[in-house]
Amino acid sequence: MFLDSARIFVRAGHGGSGCVSFRREKFVPRGGPDGGDGGRGGSVILVARPQVRTLIAFRYKRHFEAKNGRHGQGALKTGASGSHLLIPVPLGTMVLPDEGGEALADLLEPRQRFEVAKGGRGGRGNTRFKSSTHQAPREFEPGGEGEERWVRLELKLLADVGLVGLPNAGKSTLLAAVTNARPKIAPYPFTTLRPVLGVVEWARHQSFVVADIPGLIEGAHQGHGLGDQFLKHLERTRVLLHLVDLSDTTSPPLQRVRTVERELEAYGAGLADKPVVLVGTKAEIAPDDDGEEALRTYAASRKLPYHRISAATHLGLKALLGRAWDHLQEEPAP
Repeated sequence: MFLDSARIFVRAGHGGSGCVSFRREKFVPRGGPDGGDGGRGGSVILVARPQVRTLIAFRYKRHFEAKNGRHGQGALKTGASGSHLLIPVPLGTMVLPDEGGEALADLLEPRQRFEVAKGGRGGRGNTRFKSSTHQAPREFEPGGEGEERWVRLELKLLADVGLVGLPNAGKSTLLAAVTNARPKIAPYPFTTLRPVLGVVEWARHQSFVVADIPGLIEGAHQGHGLGDQFLKHLERTRVLLHLVDLSDTTSPPLQRVRTVERELEAYGAGLADKPVVLVGTKAEIAPDDDGEEALRTYAASRKLPYHRISAATHLGLKALLGRAWDHLQEEPAP
């Protein structure tokens, strides 16, 4: 199961308290203070791991606590510190305060860490309070409390190219044709119910990642068809391939293109400003009067590249991938 959002509670460990102790040795009748400090509490740390693909683990466990530090002991023994709790999360995970506001962290690099809850400091033992005028202190310092909070985790996929279009536009078929991904493919809308990633091996040591999201419908930016949950996965893409089904005779292709464009613009987050390649799909079964000329004219007026393809017969795929690769060379990685 794919899960791209979660709400978790994290609690860091408390620091151990300092110790009140005095030396008690034979022939040392007035031993001084020897109380050790307490150990610090463990922190809760999020770690970005490429091997983790989804936030599904947080569906079953939402509370995470690090270990407390041990109390100090006599003979100047410092208490052991609590071990940190490391929580693996996928690359592209954003950490947000539960009460709203700006993101606390954005974990984009492998092994990148974020201390989401800091462990409490260890308290000082009575040895720390000894002075020339205070030879036998009985003061000590309690350990500090560890931080605790609720946070929200939001996963935004890291992909170079995003596939957009209405349901059943051929996005999954294209992804399966050009990558090793095996999304579910069927001749009905909303076959894809979760984002799917695939890697295109363009040339030796040259590849890029393609993201296929569920089809958009009118009102997607408001949550219709779960569109608002999936559009966020396009925010980090550099190029969009806008697919339109040439075989669909229920409405003009240009009308369907404009429907998707309105949703991208209404959603915001810069999606409407990304480079777009317009792609006419299912050319092998498209009728003679498929409205393609209107698409070509519209693409020319917007200075958008246009490609006619058939993922089933691989017609035009090499030229399309070449166009996507050229765009990626022009667009810097976010």
